[in-house]
Parts: sequence; structure tokens; C-alpha cells
Amino acid sequence: MKILSTVRFLIASVGISLAACHSSVEPQENNWTYAGGETTVFSTGPDAYTLPLANLNKDGLQKHLEADAMFAQQFVTEPAERFGGLGPIFNQNACESCHIRNGKSAVPAYSGDPSSGLLLRLGTESSEELPGFGNQLQTKAVFGFTPEGKISIEEREKIVRFADGMETKIRELQYGIQDSYIPLPASTRISPRMAQAVYGLGLLEAVPEEEILALADENDRNGDGISGRPNWVWDKQQQSIRLGRFGWKAAQPSALQQSAAAAHNDMGLSNPLFPEENCTGQNNCGGDEKMDISNEELELFTFYFQTLGVPAPRNQNSNKVKQGRLLFFEARCNACHVPTLHTGPHPIRELAYQTIHPYTDLLLHDMGEDLADHRPEGKASGREWRTPPLWGIGLTQVVNPQATFLHDGRARTIEEAILWHGGEAEYSKQFYMKLPKSEREKLLAFVESL
Repeated sequence: MKILSTVRFLIASVGISLAACHSSVEPQENNWTYAGGETTVFSTGPDAYTLPLANLNKDGLQKHLEADAMFAQQFVTEPAERFGGLGPIFNQNACESCHIRNGKSAVPAYSGDPSSGLLLRLGTESSEELPGFGNQLQTKAVFGFTPEGKISIEEREKIVRFADGMETKIRELQYGIQDSYIPLPASTRISPRMAQAVYGLGLLEAVPEEEILALADENDRNGDGISGRPNWVWDKQQQSIRLGRFGWKAAQPSALQQSAAAAHNDMGLSNPLFPEENCTGQNNCGGDEKMDISNEELELFTFYFQTLGVPAPRNQNSNKVKQGRLLFFEARCNACHVPTLHTGPHPIRELAYQTIHPYTDLLLHDMGEDLADHRPEGKASGREWRTPPLWGIGLTQVVNPQATFLHDGRARTIEEAILWHGGEAEYSKQFYMKLPKSEREKLLAFVESL
């Protein structure tokens, strides 16, 4: 395997020295620090999302380093024998180009910005694909081919007034498509998606399906206004319908398929789960039937983020954080951002049987019209989004100072993200807006401590 040989050479050259309705039970206070159980890592700096599982054994560490080099690799065009197969149309040429230090990306600094990790999912009101474009706008192309278009961005602000009379501004971003290679159908629906952080995904994969389904209340039988329902999606490896748990709408059922879809959609790399080019059937497509990455390489991509550790929360003994935690529960934020889950068996044994604190239920929730994209994905409607984990969120802008929040990056701060909540989360937002400033600061201090 030429690619793996090169990766191993690189590693050898640097030396391997790294040795609602929800009824979740609030963990004991002294357990909060271990967000990832025994896998938890301790860093508060820009490297906080880059450390391997704390309990990973020697062989696992060596494989993690090989995978790290693969994750950082920049792919090029054919006929390069090493790391070839990029495109013919694509968004970025390396995983790290979007997942900055394994964290979130930034929104485009201007219309047509080629360096942003934000992408546009495309479709219609009834389909996950747009005729002539597929399911994702490809903003770059190799020599001889034509990109599908550029992302345009416009910004505006609106004022939000709290119950205590104070005001703040929240930002709204309007995305569009410029210079499309063919006219856009009138039925076009655009769904902007920020690249998400990739640490902790192995632990989330290890949570048994039945534990997640036990949190669902699809028909809101208890009448608390919070439902939460699973997204059932096609598992290409297992050839069956399975629970979706990864991505903004829980559209991918496994870490392996999440890796394969990203390599295919974002870099144009055909692979065992997505063997065709991402532009197949379009008049701007080309390429050959050769697989751009092998199953072994795909598994190496996957192993990297499966074995990234979750950073421990900070300041858990601060009175302000403790009081903020109580407000978090009082506001019923925990109805969707479920504090505690448990992992079951997993092929990577270090991930198995851990008590973790991800602050997610991995379910879909109606988040209201302001956040709706009106594009379905699997069983997810145009108003539904998967509850994103909150673990590590307080380090988001330490890792990448340009990173922002929510699926389209509109929220510059955690407070802005709260103020965009609606739908099933309307009660929590209104609770927050009625708090005096000092109490709002406590709740924010808690979330920022995670």
C-alpha cells in the first residue's frame, strides 16, 4: 500500500514517542471532570482537540499517529501515484482544511472565499439532491473541469431585548450561489453547513442504539413540548437501515460512513462505500473507475477521529459555574443536551463501557423557522437538527479564533446561539431572556466551562 508506506515513513522520521422528557440521571459532582470517562484528556490550549484517547495502548497510539498523518494529507490530481484522485470537482483537498485543529471551520470571510470550511448542501423541498448539482455545491475543480459555483454571503444584524431591558445584537447570514456552471433550478434549496469538530466521535458511536432510542418521545406523550426522534438512514456497509447519529441532521450511521461520505463529497475521493465520482451523471464530470482510496485507508481516516480524546471541562468547583449548571437544568436545556450517556461494546476496547458527559441525545428536534433550511435529509425535516454535543464547546475559539456556532456559523458567541433557538427549544430561550444579566452570565459560564 503506497499511501500507507509513505505515512509510516513520515511517522518513522519524526519518531513515535507518544506513549423531556429525558430522564438522564445527573452524575455525582466529582464525575463531571471526566467528560469522556477514562478517555478524557486534559488540555486548555489550541491543541485541546488533537490529543489521542488518554487510555489508548501503545499499538493504538502508533496507529493513531499513522491516521493523524493521513488526516493531514493534501490530496492531488491523478496520475500521481501517491495521494492522487482529487476531484474532478471538490471543496477542499485535505480533512484539516475544514476541521481546523480538529475543531470547527470559519464562515467565508467574503463571497467566493476559497479557504472557508463551510459548504452548501443542495436539494429541493422534497429531495436531498438538486438536478445537475447533486447534494453538495462543489466550489473547486481540477484542471480541465468547471466548479459548480461560488458561495456568496451577506450579513445583517437584529436587536434582541432581554426582560431586564438590556439589548444585544445577533447576526444573520444569507448564503447564495454565484457563477453557477448551469442555471440553478427554481426549486433549489440551500443548507449551509459548518465543518464540525471531530473529537469524541468514537465514544458517541459506542453508545448503544437502545440507550438513544430510550430518550426519544416522537409524539411528545408527556406534553412537555420536547419530542426528539431518531433519523433512520441507510448503512452502506451493513446494507440495512440503522440509527443515524453523525452530522448536523444525523444522516450517517457510523464513523466509517461519516468518513467515506466526507472524502467523497468534500474531496471527490471515490471509496468502497461511495465508488462513483461525486459528479456522476453531470456534464462537468469525468474521471475513471479506479478507487481513489482503499478500504484500509478509509479505516485509517476513521480510526483517527474515533481515537481523539474529549477535553475535560474546566472550573467545575467555581460557584458561578455551579450556579450556572443549576440554571441550565432549570431552563430545561438538558432535555435535549442530555448530560450523561454510557458506551457499550466497541471494537476499539478503550471506548467501551464508559460513562460520558457529551450533552446530546443524538436525536432530531424541531428548532423553529429561524433555523430551518427546508431541505429534508433521511427522516429529518427541513426544521429538524440533531442536538450537537456541548462537550469541549468552551474551547471552540481557543482552538480556532475564527470559529463560530450553529450549523451555518451565524452565532458569533454562545449567547447568540441560545438566542437563535426556537421550536422545541423556545421555552429554554425564553427562560434565558427573562434572567437578569448576572444570572445569564452564570449560565454562560457553565456552558463555557464544558
